Amino acid sequence: MAAIVTGLIPILRTAVDATTTYKCRSLWFGFLCIRVVILFLAELPFTKLDGDFICNGTRDDMCTRACFNKRFHRPMMVAWNFIFVLFILSVLLMELFASHLRSLSQKRSSQLKGDVEMEDQGKEEAQVVSMDTRGRAVIDLHRDRGTVGFYLLSITLRILVESWFVYILLYWNLPALDGDPYKCQTNICSELLLCVVRAAPEKCMSIYTLATISIMIIVCSFLFCVYSIVHYLCNFRILTQPSLFV
Repeated sequence: MAAIVTGLIPILRTAVDATTTYKCRSLWFGFLCIRVVILFLAELPFTKLDGDFICNGTRDDMCTRACFNKRFHRPMMVAWNFIFVLFILSVLLMELFASHLRSLSQKRSSQLKGDVEMEDQGKEEAQVVSMDTRGRAVIDLHRDRGTVGFYLLSITLRILVESWFVYILLYWNLPALDGDPYKCQTNICSELLLCVVRAAPEKCMSIYTLATISIMIIVCSFLFCVYSIVHYLCNFRILTQPSLFV
Protein backbone atom coordinates (compact mmCIF):
# COMPACT_ATOMS: atom_id res chain seq x y z
CA MET A 1 0.00 0.00 0.00
CA ALA A 2 2.90 2.35 0.70
CA ALA A 3 4.13 1.79 -2.84
CA ILE A 4 0.71 2.78 -4.19
CA VAL A 5 0.70 5.98 -2.12
CA THR A 6 4.23 6.79 -3.29
CA GLY A 7 3.30 6.15 -6.90
CA LEU A 8 0.22 8.34 -6.58
CA ILE A 9 2.26 11.47 -5.78
CA PRO A 10 3.38 12.08 -9.42
CA ILE A 11 -0.21 11.52 -10.57
CA LEU A 12 -1.53 14.16 -8.17
CA ARG A 13 1.25 16.52 -9.20
CA THR A 14 0.20 16.01 -12.80
CA ALA A 15 -3.41 16.76 -11.83
CA VAL A 16 -2.41 20.09 -10.27
CA ASP A 17 0.10 21.18 -12.93
CA ALA A 18 -1.89 19.87 -15.90
CA THR A 19 -1.60 21.55 -19.29
CA THR A 20 -4.92 20.10 -20.47
CA THR A 21 -8.21 20.04 -18.58
CA TYR A 22 -11.78 18.97 -19.19
CA LYS A 23 -15.17 18.87 -17.49
CA CYS A 24 -15.17 17.47 -13.90
CA ARG A 25 -11.49 16.59 -14.04
CA SER A 26 -10.92 17.84 -10.50
CA LEU A 27 -13.84 15.73 -9.28
CA TRP A 28 -12.33 12.46 -10.49
CA PHE A 29 -8.92 13.24 -9.04
CA GLY A 30 -10.63 14.24 -5.80
CA PHE A 31 -12.31 10.84 -5.67
CA LEU A 32 -8.92 9.29 -6.40
CA CYS A 33 -7.40 11.01 -3.36
CA ILE A 34 -10.32 10.01 -1.14
CA ARG A 35 -10.11 6.41 -2.31
CA VAL A 36 -6.42 6.04 -1.55
CA VAL A 37 -6.82 7.53 1.96
CA ILE A 38 -9.88 5.40 2.80
CA LEU A 39 -8.22 2.31 1.36
CA PHE A 40 -5.13 2.86 3.49
CA LEU A 41 -7.20 3.32 6.67
CA ALA A 42 -9.55 0.43 5.88
CA GLU A 43 -6.66 -2.00 5.49
CA LEU A 44 -5.26 -1.29 8.96
CA PRO A 45 -7.64 -3.69 10.85
CA PHE A 46 -6.76 -6.45 8.35
CA THR A 47 -2.97 -6.31 8.64
CA LYS A 48 -2.99 -9.13 11.24
CA LEU A 49 -6.11 -10.98 10.17
CA ASP A 50 -4.52 -14.41 10.60
CA GLY A 51 -3.58 -13.52 14.19
CA ASP A 52 -7.12 -12.34 14.91
CA PHE A 53 -8.54 -15.69 13.82
CA ILE A 54 -8.69 -17.94 16.91
CA CYS A 55 -9.96 -21.50 17.29
CA ASN A 56 -10.47 -23.54 20.45
CA GLY A 57 -10.06 -27.23 21.11
CA THR A 58 -6.57 -27.57 19.64
CA ARG A 59 -3.08 -26.27 20.05
CA ASP A 60 -2.04 -27.29 16.58
CA ASP A 61 -1.46 -24.21 14.43
CA MET A 62 -1.95 -26.29 11.30
CA CYS A 63 -5.61 -26.90 12.16
CA THR A 64 -6.15 -23.21 12.82
CA ARG A 65 -4.47 -22.32 9.53
CA ALA A 66 -6.61 -24.82 7.69
CA CYS A 67 -9.78 -23.34 9.19
CA PHE A 68 -8.55 -19.85 8.36
CA ASN A 69 -8.03 -20.79 4.71
CA LYS A 70 -11.44 -22.40 4.62
CA ARG A 71 -13.11 -19.35 6.09
CA PHE A 72 -11.26 -16.72 4.03
CA HIS A 73 -11.03 -18.61 0.76
CA ARG A 74 -11.55 -15.49 -1.38
CA PRO A 75 -9.03 -12.64 -1.83
CA MET A 76 -9.41 -9.53 0.24
CA MET A 77 -6.73 -6.83 0.38
CA VAL A 78 -5.06 -7.91 -2.85
CA ALA A 79 -8.41 -7.61 -4.63
CA TRP A 80 -8.94 -4.17 -3.09
CA ASN A 81 -5.56 -2.92 -4.31
CA PHE A 82 -6.08 -4.45 -7.75
CA ILE A 83 -9.43 -2.68 -8.19
CA PHE A 84 -7.87 0.56 -6.99
CA VAL A 85 -5.31 0.21 -9.77
CA LEU A 86 -8.16 -0.30 -12.24
CA PHE A 87 -9.77 2.87 -10.89
CA ILE A 88 -6.52 4.76 -11.54
CA LEU A 89 -6.39 3.37 -15.07
CA SER A 90 -9.95 4.54 -15.76
CA VAL A 91 -8.90 8.07 -14.76
CA LEU A 92 -5.63 7.97 -16.69
CA LEU A 93 -7.46 6.75 -19.78
CA MET A 94 -9.07 10.16 -20.24
CA GLU A 95 -5.79 11.84 -19.33
CA LEU A 96 -4.02 10.07 -22.18
CA PHE A 97 -6.81 10.99 -24.57
CA ALA A 98 -6.66 14.63 -23.46
CA SER A 99 -2.92 14.66 -24.05
CA HIS A 100 -3.53 13.16 -27.50
CA LEU A 101 -6.05 15.90 -28.36
CA ARG A 102 -3.63 18.58 -27.22
CA SER A 103 -0.83 17.20 -29.40
CA LEU A 104 -3.18 17.03 -32.40
CA SER A 105 -4.24 20.62 -31.81
CA GLN A 106 -0.61 21.76 -31.66
CA LYS A 107 0.24 19.91 -34.87
CA ARG A 108 -2.81 21.33 -36.63
CA SER A 109 -1.92 24.85 -35.52
CA SER A 110 1.66 24.51 -36.77
CA GLN A 111 0.52 23.14 -40.13
CA LEU A 112 -2.01 25.93 -40.66
CA LYS A 113 0.30 28.67 -39.50
CA GLY A 114 1.70 29.51 -42.93
CA ASP A 115 -1.59 29.58 -44.84
CA VAL A 116 -4.20 32.10 -43.67
CA GLU A 117 -7.01 30.69 -45.78
CA MET A 118 -6.49 27.14 -44.61
CA GLU A 119 -6.31 28.40 -41.03
CA ASP A 120 -9.70 30.09 -41.40
CA GLN A 121 -11.18 26.90 -42.81
CA GLY A 122 -9.76 24.81 -40.00
CA LYS A 123 -10.88 26.97 -37.11
CA GLU A 124 -13.93 24.88 -36.40
CA GLU A 125 -11.85 21.73 -36.06
CA ALA A 126 -9.23 23.40 -33.87
CA GLN A 127 -11.81 24.68 -31.46
CA VAL A 128 -12.20 21.23 -29.92
CA VAL A 129 -9.19 22.25 -27.79
CA SER A 130 -9.12 25.91 -26.74
CA MET A 131 -6.95 27.89 -24.33
CA ASP A 132 -8.12 29.41 -21.04
CA THR A 133 -6.79 32.47 -19.20
CA ARG A 134 -4.14 30.38 -17.43
CA GLY A 135 -2.72 29.10 -20.70
CA ARG A 136 -4.10 25.59 -20.26
CA ALA A 137 -5.75 23.67 -23.06
CA VAL A 138 -9.47 23.12 -22.40
CA ILE A 139 -11.35 20.35 -24.20
CA ASP A 140 -14.68 21.66 -25.48
CA LEU A 141 -17.05 18.71 -25.34
CA HIS A 142 -19.67 20.60 -27.34
CA ARG A 143 -17.55 20.43 -30.50
CA ASP A 144 -16.92 16.73 -30.99
CA ARG A 145 -19.22 13.80 -30.32
CA GLY A 146 -16.30 11.36 -30.49
CA THR A 147 -14.61 13.09 -27.56
CA VAL A 148 -17.83 12.93 -25.54
CA GLY A 149 -18.21 9.25 -26.42
CA PHE A 150 -14.67 8.44 -25.26
CA TYR A 151 -15.25 10.39 -22.04
CA LEU A 152 -18.46 8.45 -21.40
CA LEU A 153 -16.57 5.21 -22.10
CA SER A 154 -13.98 5.99 -19.41
CA ILE A 155 -16.73 6.87 -16.92
CA THR A 156 -18.66 3.69 -17.79
CA LEU A 157 -15.53 1.63 -17.12
CA ARG A 158 -15.24 3.40 -13.77
CA ILE A 159 -18.82 2.48 -12.91
CA LEU A 160 -18.19 -1.16 -13.82
CA VAL A 161 -15.00 -1.29 -11.74
CA GLU A 162 -16.69 0.26 -8.70
CA SER A 163 -19.74 -2.01 -9.05
CA TRP A 164 -17.44 -5.03 -9.09
CA PHE A 165 -15.68 -3.66 -6.00
CA VAL A 166 -18.99 -3.29 -4.12
CA TYR A 167 -19.91 -6.86 -5.05
CA ILE A 168 -16.58 -8.17 -3.74
CA LEU A 169 -16.96 -6.23 -0.49
CA LEU A 170 -20.55 -7.19 0.28
CA TYR A 171 -20.71 -10.74 -1.10
CA TRP A 172 -17.14 -12.01 -0.74
CA ASN A 173 -15.55 -10.31 2.24
CA LEU A 174 -18.40 -9.25 4.53
CA PRO A 175 -19.95 -12.74 5.04
CA ALA A 176 -16.56 -14.06 6.16
CA LEU A 177 -16.55 -11.55 9.04
CA ASP A 178 -19.71 -12.83 10.70
CA GLY A 179 -19.47 -12.32 14.44
CA ASP A 180 -20.99 -15.71 15.28
CA PRO A 181 -18.63 -18.60 16.06
CA TYR A 182 -17.56 -20.52 12.98
CA LYS A 183 -17.72 -24.30 13.16
CA CYS A 184 -14.84 -25.80 11.26
CA GLN A 185 -13.82 -29.35 10.43
CA THR A 186 -11.14 -30.12 7.87
CA ASN A 187 -9.46 -33.19 6.42
CA ILE A 188 -6.31 -32.38 8.36
CA CYS A 189 -8.03 -32.27 11.75
CA SER A 190 -10.92 -34.58 12.49
CA GLU A 191 -12.13 -32.73 15.57
CA LEU A 192 -14.76 -30.01 15.34
CA LEU A 193 -13.38 -26.55 16.07
CA LEU A 194 -15.12 -23.34 17.03
CA CYS A 195 -13.40 -20.28 15.55
CA VAL A 196 -14.01 -16.56 15.89
CA VAL A 197 -12.55 -13.42 14.34
CA ARG A 198 -11.39 -10.84 16.83
CA ALA A 199 -12.52 -7.19 16.34
CA ALA A 200 -15.06 -8.21 13.70
CA PRO A 201 -17.17 -5.01 14.05
CA GLU A 202 -14.15 -2.85 13.31
CA LYS A 203 -13.35 -4.90 10.22
CA CYS A 204 -16.97 -4.74 9.08
CA MET A 205 -16.90 -0.97 9.49
CA SER A 206 -13.92 -0.80 7.15
CA ILE A 207 -15.83 -2.74 4.52
CA TYR A 208 -18.90 -0.53 4.93
CA THR A 209 -16.73 2.57 4.54
CA LEU A 210 -15.16 1.28 1.33
CA ALA A 211 -18.58 0.31 -0.04
CA THR A 212 -20.01 3.75 0.81
CA ILE A 213 -17.24 5.57 -1.05
CA SER A 214 -17.65 3.27 -4.05
CA ILE A 215 -21.41 3.81 -4.12
CA MET A 216 -20.84 7.56 -4.03
CA ILE A 217 -18.49 7.28 -7.02
CA ILE A 218 -21.02 5.13 -8.88
CA VAL A 219 -23.86 7.60 -8.25
CA CYS A 220 -21.78 10.64 -9.25
CA SER A 221 -20.48 8.89 -12.36
CA PHE A 222 -23.97 7.80 -13.39
CA LEU A 223 -25.39 11.30 -12.89
CA PHE A 224 -22.56 12.79 -14.90
CA CYS A 225 -23.19 10.29 -17.70
CA VAL A 226 -26.84 11.36 -17.83
CA TYR A 227 -25.81 15.02 -17.73
CA SER A 228 -23.28 14.53 -20.54
CA ILE A 229 -25.77 12.73 -22.76
CA VAL A 230 -28.43 15.40 -22.28
CA HIS A 231 -26.16 18.45 -22.24
CA TYR A 232 -23.57 17.54 -24.85
CA LEU A 233 -24.96 14.90 -27.21
CA CYS A 234 -28.53 16.23 -27.37
CA ASN A 235 -27.39 19.84 -27.70
CA PHE A 236 -24.90 18.74 -30.33
CA ARG A 237 -27.75 17.32 -32.41
CA ILE A 238 -29.78 20.49 -31.98
CA LEU A 239 -26.86 22.71 -33.00
CA THR A 240 -26.03 20.61 -36.07
CA GLN A 241 -29.61 20.51 -37.37
CA PRO A 242 -30.36 23.11 -40.06
CA SER A 243 -32.69 25.87 -38.97
CA LEU A 244 -36.11 26.10 -40.64
CA PHE A 245 -36.34 29.84 -40.08
CA VAL A 246 -33.72 31.42 -42.34
